[in-house]
Amino acid sequence: MSVQLSLWTPEGVRRFSPEGLPVALRAIAASSSDRSLYVPTLPNLHSHAFQRAMAGRAERRQNSHDSFWTWRETMYAAAARFSPELLRDVAAQLYAEMLQAGYGSVCEFHYLHHQPDGSVYADPAAMSLALIEAAELTGIRLTLLPVLYQCGGFDARPLSPRQVRFHNSLEQWWELFERLRSLQMPRLRVGCALHSLRAVPESALRSLVDALPSGTPIHMHIAEQIGEVEECLALRGQRPVTWLLDHAPVDGHWTLVHATHLDPAEVQGIASSGAVVALCPSTEANLGDGLFPLAEFIAAGGRFGVGSDSHISVSVVEELRWLEYGQRLNSGQRTVAASQSEPRVADFLYAHAWRAGPTATGCAHVPMATDWLRLDGEDPALCGLALDDLLSGWIFASQRASAIREVWIDGECRVRDGRHVLHDEIARRFAQAQQLLWR
Repeated sequence: MSVQLSLWTPEGVRRFSPEGLPVALRAIAASSSDRSLYVPTLPNLHSHAFQRAMAGRAERRQNSHDSFWTWRETMYAAAARFSPELLRDVAAQLYAEMLQAGYGSVCEFHYLHHQPDGSVYADPAAMSLALIEAAELTGIRLTLLPVLYQCGGFDARPLSPRQVRFHNSLEQWWELFERLRSLQMPRLRVGCALHSLRAVPESALRSLVDALPSGTPIHMHIAEQIGEVEECLALRGQRPVTWLLDHAPVDGHWTLVHATHLDPAEVQGIASSGAVVALCPSTEANLGDGLFPLAEFIAAGGRFGVGSDSHISVSVVEELRWLEYGQRLNSGQRTVAASQSEPRVADFLYAHAWRAGPTATGCAHVPMATDWLRLDGEDPALCGLALDDLLSGWIFASQRASAIREVWIDGECRVRDGRHVLHDEIARRFAQAQQLLWR
């Protein structure tokens, strides 16, 4: 009698015999058991890989009014230390951790383009290629989003000395974009990132967006901080999201990162546009950003996913758990992210985050048939639960990735017994990189 696999789908848990599965899934049937649940890996919609190296280094009070803006100065100091080789080794560690945590793909919001003084590397794509090398080593799917970053505020002030390595002219940006698109690697997608309204002049935004190939994913930070909203109101006469919706062709290929501070019209406007909102609860909490109006956005029919952003935490569990818990703390109610048709919070959140993947990552299809993680139903966090409740046990009762036994990307096992198959080599190189970065 053949072993049946229990697969999580947005419509519920389904059981299949290996003969009824795609070929790539049949290969994993041998590791299955009656208490295993296979779950499609989640897309990580927002990442700054270099910030993994500074996790834990910005938790000391600098003054009595510490905020995102003071943290940003610490981040700039860290960014100045990176070479392509160091970025590769830090990113490889991060991407291995993502796979171990249940992410199968990552949208890399990449603005570390040049040398610290702003001069161009001999190969202008050197930093981008370092990220691609890290992704290839680990096996994660990479959507590389080269960032256009040109000015220091809504008043178009010049970039500070700490920001000059982020700058690209439109001509430089297009050369990088076309170079990366020419690589034609099976797990690589290339999109566009506009850093923010404060960092991209209106003329550059219009020029770039109008010329992008149809279907290109476009990502942008927006309305993360009250200060950003106030400055946009003062200098452009509108709130950031209102301005963007009025001045750009925002649609389902756009991903708005954070969008924390919205008024009701903006909530409805984003939902109506079809854009995805990338929420990063662990980073947003760490930086004191605020809470996204999730219940209102769900009611409006909005699309959302999650990302680990600054990588203070690299955990599918924590992002989804704290997305719900933040809303509970704010509203005084339980089971905020649920519906009559899907009463389980974990399943509701996971389905939304998973469905956001195809357009946000630039994939023409959802790789459900090839990218899976296996939850061990005998793990202490899950034992005794019905199959339909295993996802809830993982999200709300497990410790980070403890219940994940394997992760398969494109039919190849990348995580076995909870560890990346190249864990030791990657961790050794990461430790060496950390010593060089912080000596």
